[in-house]
Amino acid sequence: MTFLDRIERLGNRLPQPATLFFIGTLVVMFASALAAWGEWSLPTPAGDRTLTANNLLGSDGLWWLLSNLVDNFINFPPLGIVLVGMLGIGLAEHSGLLPALFRRLAQLTPAQLLTPVMVFLGIQSSMAMDAGYVVLPPIAAALYLAAGRPPLAGIAAVFAGVSAGFSANLFITALDPLLAGFTQSGASLIAPEYQVAVTANWWFMIASTLLLTLIGWAVTAWYVEPRLVRVAYRPADDVVTTTDEVTHSQGPNRSLWHAGAALLITLALIVTAIVVPGAPLHGQGDNFARWVEATVPLLFLCFFIPGLVYGISSRSIRSDHDLAGMLYKTIAGLGSYIVLAFFAAQFVESFRYSGLGEMLAVSGGALLAQLAIPTPTLMMSFILLVGMANLLIGSASAKYAFFAPIFVPMFMQVGISPELTQVGYRVGDSFSNIITPLNPYMIIIIALVQRYAVGSGFGTVLSLMLPYSLAFLVIWCVLLGIWLALGLPLGPGGPLIYDG
Repeated sequence: MTFLDRIERLGNRLPQPATLFFIGTLVVMFASALAAWGEWSLPTPAGDRTLTANNLLGSDGLWWLLSNLVDNFINFPPLGIVLVGMLGIGLAEHSGLLPALFRRLAQLTPAQLLTPVMVFLGIQSSMAMDAGYVVLPPIAAALYLAAGRPPLAGIAAVFAGVSAGFSANLFITALDPLLAGFTQSGASLIAPEYQVAVTANWWFMIASTLLLTLIGWAVTAWYVEPRLVRVAYRPADDVVTTTDEVTHSQGPNRSLWHAGAALLITLALIVTAIVVPGAPLHGQGDNFARWVEATVPLLFLCFFIPGLVYGISSRSIRSDHDLAGMLYKTIAGLGSYIVLAFFAAQFVESFRYSGLGEMLAVSGGALLAQLAIPTPTLMMSFILLVGMANLLIGSASAKYAFFAPIFVPMFMQVGISPELTQVGYRVGDSFSNIITPLNPYMIIIIALVQRYAVGSGFGTVLSLMLPYSLAFLVIWCVLLGIWLALGLPLGPGGPLIYDG
């Protein structure tokens, strides 16, 4: 049995993420009891108070857990912002706007730019969360086949963008508020009033998008496609060797124009509200600029309004019943996330109440300070740790809910900002997505690859994607190292250093 086979079997034996959080809460309860019974204590770095553990198995601890069960869930930071943001994105997807837009962009691409555009569209597809996994790979395969090029090269290029580049984007996506909520929860263990902006990683992710597009292009052109040309894969009998499956699936052009006009008008109104003195988005909010604090509602509007206009124009929305149905479908699709959020909230808040998070962060931070490990080395080690964890736990939110309460406050003790820790997590969580059998969308890619390569399986996909994974890891780490050396902010409200 190979190493990857062992990883797959081990990962398949893991419980569901919600179950992991339930188990994690039980572990925190017993650990807090042991710490309390052992009278573990230590002073804060400032020496102004002594940290002790709160026993969650004691009378007061159990009462706290029962009395706050609902509040923990309702006040879970990522819950509301994800639901609001996804309402807009979901409408844009279910009305047909996003699939039609991606198809149209793919059709307009010159042959010589086919690969970089596929990688770029794959990265940008994270605006629609997981839609890129379903929409783009079959389009890329058909376009490459029609151009007389290996269709597996198109699948590999777009899959690299969609999955390995999932964290990057030119715009703020639903992932940004999701991760910011976890980061803020972790940071509050050290600094209760600390605020993490949704835009905190924006500049770095813009640069990542452009750089990863070039790297994906290079890997495809210099290694993956030449190798596929030498390998004779036999396609399935039902594979069409024309562009029919692309050209017959394009959305109505007029509806796309209407949606584009609606987006431009929406953006113009938003910009006006930002720059005009006295307007709702002008000036400073409680912690950041007003428009930064309103990023999630603005994200909702930028997807909802064009999606609504597209739906009306294309007649996929004929009444308010159709509109409501699409919104219902969006929330229904988030059912697994809502269940996950309930158990994750109990884990995060129990960890906070126990005091263990702050104590581990302080003790771990003191150890890191004594070791004097350089920040770039710490971040590279953290990225590799997250990447290895990603081979066993596919959910980005599930992993970060475990990592954030420990590593965010721990790194704050040695001057690493929560926003920088979040960037490190995003890099580590992305590069290995395309090589883990536990990626829930891997089965889609394998099934598509088997259409063009009869008898292939996960090994074929792994051999295709491993060069992208390694290249993305190396180049992303180099970019982060350069960013740290130059001292550039990671985004609006995204410092590199925590000096609290």
